[in-house]
Amino acid sequence: MMEIIGREEFCFPHLFNNSCRKPSLHWFEFVFQNIMQSFISLITAALNLLIIISVSHFRQLHTSTNILLLSLAVSDFLVGLLLMPLEIFKNTTCWFLGDIMCAAFCYLTWHIPLASVGNIILISVDRYIAICDPLQYSIRISRVRVKRWVCLSWLWYGLYSLFFMKDELVQPGRNNSCLGECVVFINYVTGTIDLILNFIIPVAIIVFLYMRVFMVAVSQARAMRSHVTAVTLQHSIKLKTMNSELKAARTLGVLVVVYLICYCPYYIYSLVEVDLTSTSYASYLFFLFYLNSCLNPVIYALFYPWFRKTVKLIVTLQILQPGSCDINIL
Repeated sequence: MMEIIGREEFCFPHLFNNSCRKPSLHWFEFVFQNIMQSFISLITAALNLLIIISVSHFRQLHTSTNILLLSLAVSDFLVGLLLMPLEIFKNTTCWFLGDIMCAAFCYLTWHIPLASVGNIILISVDRYIAICDPLQYSIRISRVRVKRWVCLSWLWYGLYSLFFMKDELVQPGRNNSCLGECVVFINYVTGTIDLILNFIIPVAIIVFLYMRVFMVAVSQARAMRSHVTAVTLQHSIKLKTMNSELKAARTLGVLVVVYLICYCPYYIYSLVEVDLTSTSYASYLFFLFYLNSCLNPVIYALFYPWFRKTVKLIVTLQILQPGSCDINIL
């Protein structure tokens, strides 16, 4: 009787000697990881899907800047649709999907979040040129060029992730100590390279560009307001444009701060503990890491009026009407 009960604690009772034990979670952890995290995953996928539909459907939103927002929304949507549910599954039950699916999942956990980082860098560069060199913006930033950079960014991070995951992809399950487990061991060298290339350097670039954007935007706004007493139609248009750029700069600032809040705990702890999977609260670090994908569309809803308008049109199914793609959104 005791042997039967003991076997029931394993993922594969018929392979008693090679099977992993089933995760033992306190009821609070189980409720939190299965209900709260599932709800966040659903909200992440839904909000980012609304952005994807909005930018794709309405022609007025087909700008170079919004193409970057669309790319970011796609990566965040995949986080909510794939990575979050699989992370919940991995941490609350045994991994029954096999070593090949485990390797594919681990590859995506590198590729998709890194693509989000690449998109944030491109958005920072776009805002930097728009505010610091507005006369050259239309020449240097075109929709074709932006699409090319987005594709190159996704390709680069795909190859980058492939390089770091090559051993796991060649021999799936090589780091699993038993059946029913899905882990990837990141050694000190690999973890250090990842920290430098995917956190320190991107953060340095993003913060530097944002500081430049903020200082130039503030100085230009002050210069415009100093001439407000002699307002003409031309000055009014310029002031409206500058206010729009300031709002975009403020949105970028909030985006950067949220990015740092979500990513810092993971990378700071990676300096202390190389193998994050060995910690009892690794799932919370990963989920905070993924939470950035849920907060990005919330930022858009707060700062972009067009997003609130398009959501209303989508929810009320007005986008199904003929000619809806030409509705005035801005």
